[in-house]
Order: sequence, then C-alpha cells, then structure tokens
Amino acid sequence: MTYVATDRPRIGWIGAGRMGYRLASRLLDAGHDVAVYNRTRAKAEPLTEKGATVVDRPEELAGRDVVFTMVATSPDLESVTTGPGGVLTASDASPGVLVDSSTVSTQVSALVRAAAAKHGTGFLAAPVSGNPKVIEAGELTVAVSGPREVFDAVQPLLSLLGRAVTYVGADEVARLVKIAHNVFLGVVTQSLAEITVLAEKGGVTRSAFLEFLNNSVMGSVFTRYKSPALVHLDFTPTFTNVLLRKDFDLGLAAARELEVPMPVASATAQLVQAAVGAGLTTEDFASLVLEQARNSGMTLEPENVAVDDGLGGRS
Repeated sequence: MTYVATDRPRIGWIGAGRMGYRLASRLLDAGHDVAVYNRTRAKAEPLTEKGATVVDRPEELAGRDVVFTMVATSPDLESVTTGPGGVLTASDASPGVLVDSSTVSTQVSALVRAAAAKHGTGFLAAPVSGNPKVIEAGELTVAVSGPREVFDAVQPLLSLLGRAVTYVGADEVARLVKIAHNVFLGVVTQSLAEITVLAEKGGVTRSAFLEFLNNSVMGSVFTRYKSPALVHLDFTPTFTNVLLRKDFDLGLAAARELEVPMPVASATAQLVQAAVGAGLTTEDFASLVLEQARNSGMTLEPENVAVDDGLGGRS
C-alpha cells in the first residue's frame, strides 16, 4: 500500500495547544499545506497568518495525506479519531497516515491503531520530548513506533519537527518510551529540587549551586534549561504537575503489568501528588522546588541573577 503518494503531502493537524501550535507552525514554515482543527477554534486562528486553513471538525481532515494529532489525554485522542465527527469516521475518505504525538496509554493507542487499519490508514505512535521553547530552538526529539514502511513514508515530515527522530519498534512501544522518559523527567526534577534546597539551606545561593552543577559532569541540557525557573521562581507552565502525575500513573501501571519494581518512581509520584494537593496545579512542574522548600521549613525568594538556559539564551 502507498501511504503517501506525493512528496508534498497535504497535512492535517489536530490540537493547537502550546506544543501543537508550534509544531504545526514548523510545517507551515517549511511550505506545507496544513489544515488545523482545535477544540477551541480561536487558538488555531492565528495559524491562518502562516497559510493554514482552520476547520470545524476533525472529520474535515479525513481527505488529507497525513494527519497529526496532539491532544492532552487518552479520551481526547479517542474523541478526535473515533468519536462523533472524528477523523476516522468520515464515510468517504480516510487519511493515508495518522501520526499521534500525544502522551496516552498503550491501550488507547492500540484501539486507535486498529480503527485506523480498518480504514486502510497507517498509524504511527510518535510522542515527543520537549516544550515550546525547545521546539523554537529546534531541539525537539521524537520516538516513533509502528510499521516500518509507514515510518519511512513520513520520516521527512517528522524530521521537520525537531532535531532527532528515532524509530523504536513496532506497535505501541513508543508510548512506553515516552512514558519512561517522563517518569525519569519527574524523578530528576524532584531530585534537583531536593539538592538545590539542601544547598540553599546550607547557605549557598541557588544560582551559584546550579552554575556549579551545570558545569560538572552531572549537568545536562535539562538541568540547564530548568535553572532559570529554579533561580527566578518563574513557573510559567511548560508542563504541569497534573500532567506529570498522569504520566507517573501510566508509568507505574506499565511497571505493574511488566512486573518491574520502581521504588524511586513510586516515591516521587507521591511527592508530585503532594504538590498537586498543595495547590500547585497550573504552574510548571519545576514548582516542585516550592513544596520541597516548604517541607524543609523555608520560603524561597527569587534571585535577580542572569542564568544561561542552555538553549542559547540568558534570562
């Protein structure tokens, strides 16, 4: 089967949130014909300035060669694909390829894959690692699973989204890769919060401690990127504690299914829950440092120090 019959495929994009908006923009900037659906239409409308068409229902994208979906939850993915007016429900058309970049359960992913197959649509699970600023820096990474021939057909499009695209295997294994990634993200962030609060309570400024850490062998792209938030206490959300809690739930469920003990992840999941319970629900997940400080008898204050974010900027 030929999944994409042209080297300039007509693209559909479902989900114009913080991530989806910017990724659709990258495809538009590369000169592609992109039609966009978002539940709140007004959030997608600015993309028309880049040449996008905005539609009112996902099923209006059924005639597109490749359709990307990027939504918040497993029920959202079911809704925009197989629910009423979904992209896989049109009677007269179906996309050549459906690429889902949401972070959802393997069970729902498998259901959507089966529904796509009934329509002759190739399906790829393609969750991403990054946030809006990472996208803008061209540093997004993508893990992809599904039929190799489908991946090969759309790999040029996927490569436009960021720095690296990795084919990780068949079926739903990319979901497990992304969930494992996000569990690690939470564990690292909680650990970073703990050691930063420890250093500050001992008399070291957060900026000085993080500068040292970032220049050591323990520094990483991630610790550098989160340093401005920890120093300035600017928790403008890129990924919230509520979404992180969802991914811990998915990760620990996978661990139970596969009989893998995860004591560190389990403890961190409870700390993330404590942060949510304390009201840190809309802030960026770097706000875990606030709950760590509170539990340590401290109230943090912003530091007015320029900090390198590791992505070519200082803030």
